[in-house]
Amino acid sequence: MDHLLDNIFWNTLSGMHAHLSAGTGTARRYAPGFSPIVGFPDPRQPDFAALAPFCEAGEHFYCDAWSGPAPAGWRIEAESTMYRMVWDGVMPERDEAPDAIPLGKAHAEQALALARLTRPGPFGPRTIELGEYFGHVDGGKLIAMAGERMAAPGLREISGVCTHPDAQGRGYARRLMLKLIRRQLLRGETPFLHVMRANEAAHGLYLRMGFRDYCETVVRVVTPAC
Repeated sequence: MDHLLDNIFWNTLSGMHAHLSAGTGTARRYAPGFSPIVGFPDPRQPDFAALAPFCEAGEHFYCDAWSGPAPAGWRIEAESTMYRMVWDGVMPERDEAPDAIPLGKAHAEQALALARLTRPGPFGPRTIELGEYFGHVDGGKLIAMAGERMAAPGLREISGVCTHPDAQGRGYARRLMLKLIRRQLLRGETPFLHVMRANEAAHGLYLRMGFRDYCETVVRVVTPAC
């Protein structure tokens, strides 16, 4: 199963989320409105020429495992590394966030605003449609959320974990994650996630929770150079 994690972007976009993506047999992206992520059968030799017809000027996309000069017609906007982490802990004994509410299309605008404020990673107005999302609302305002994004057989990503600055320090993110972890394990899925190397606090939290580092990979943000 673990080998699916080696190229999880492609394995998701060409597999369980193929109906939510666009592209060809050599390059795919999430459809507009979802998280701006792209994948290739061999991420170290990405076929950006095949991807270009499915992209618009001004769009920015995340890709992984690729280094080297920008291909013709594209520009590299940012580059860093991230950890891909996989669950290695025990089943949480109980639902740690029983008062969290399921998030749906009615919450999309607030979810996007919270993601833009806290920047948990690539997020679009339809990202909460990619899996289960749960959140905490205070006074009608979404103050914390966590959900699911990429998927492959036996694997489910935890993503979009964020808390409004005014509500941080109350343990919302951890409890929402444990809620999702328990639900995924009960479905027979192994949770995994991504965290930027520079985010040492989150990386340390995930290690303490029961995740382990699967790998560290290059991550880039690219855009059509129009």
